[in-house]
Amino acid sequence: MIVLPENEVQLWHFKVDEFSKEVESYAKLLSQKETASAYSYKFAKDRTVYILARGLLRILSGRYLNEIPENIKFDYGEYGKPDYKFQTPIKFNISHSGNMIVMAFTRNFDIGVDIEKLKDDFDVIDIAQHFFSPDEIQTLEALPEKEQVHGFYRCWTRKEAFIKAKGSGLSFVLTSFSVSLDADRAELLRTDWDTGEKVEWCMFSFEPEEGYLGALSIRANSSNIRQMDWDAIHT
Repeated sequence: MIVLPENEVQLWHFKVDEFSKEVESYAKLLSQKETASAYSYKFAKDRTVYILARGLLRILSGRYLNEIPENIKFDYGEYGKPDYKFQTPIKFNISHSGNMIVMAFTRNFDIGVDIEKLKDDFDVIDIAQHFFSPDEIQTLEALPEKEQVHGFYRCWTRKEAFIKAKGSGLSFVLTSFSVSLDADRAELLRTDWDTGEKVEWCMFSFEPEEGYLGALSIRANSSNIRQMDWDAIHT
C-alpha cells in the first residue's frame, strides 16, 4: 500500500509516450463502461490517453485503498467530478494535456488539479478578456509581454484547479472569482459568492515537464505537496 499522511497531497505525473506500448494491459483494468468510452474516441491518441489515465488511476487507487484495481468503482458528481463509489477519506483528481497525465491524492479535503501544455500561438489578452476577471486581466496586462504567456497559464490552471476542486463545473462564471498570477505565490484572492471563502483554500503551481504548467487547489488551511515516483512503487 501507499501511505497517505494527513495534510499531504501526493502528486503523480506520467508521460503518455512512456506507457503507450503497454496500453493494452491497462485497457484490461477498465470497466465495461470505461472501455466503451475509450473506444468511442475517433483518434487513437485520445483513446490511448483515456485508457492510460483510467488504468493508472485504478492501479494507484488500488495501492491507496488496498484493493485490486478491477474492483474499484467510481461515481461522478452532477458536473462530472469523479469520486469513489464507496466511503473513504481519500480524495483524488486527474488531468491530462498533450503528453502528460497528472493525478493528485489527499485525505478528507476537496482537491482539484489541472495541467496544460504551453502554447504561444494565440493572443493571450484577447482570450483573457473572455474568461478572466477584471483584476486578473489588469494584472496580466501589467506583465512584460515576454512573461504574459506564462502569466496566462498560471491564471488559467489555478482557475481550472479551483473549479474542479469545487466540483461545480461552470455553474458559476469564471469572472466571479480571482486568483493570483504570481510565479512564486499561488493564491485564491476573492470569490463573489463568499468574501470569506478565500481563506479556506490553498493553491500550488508546478511544472512537471518543460513546456507544461500545472496547478493544485485544495480546501485546506495548509498542505504539503509530495512529488511521487512511479518507478519506486511499481515493482
